[in-house]
Amino acid sequence: MSTEKKSKAKAAQAKGKVKEAVGRMTDDERLEAEGRTEQAKGDARQAKEKAKDVFKH
Repeated sequence: MSTEKKSKAKAAQAKGKVKEAVGRMTDDERLEAEGRTEQAKGDARQAKEKAKDVFKH
């Protein structure tokens, strides 16, 4: 997995976790949902890159 893409996936996951936590603390359901969505996008991006690596070797 390229380092740049791996970093972007991790950043999306971390940003999502922060948004979700802030949403939970402030009772903002929309922000919490956005956080979960960003985490899912990061997870999907990471899985995609891992799959690419498997097929490269």
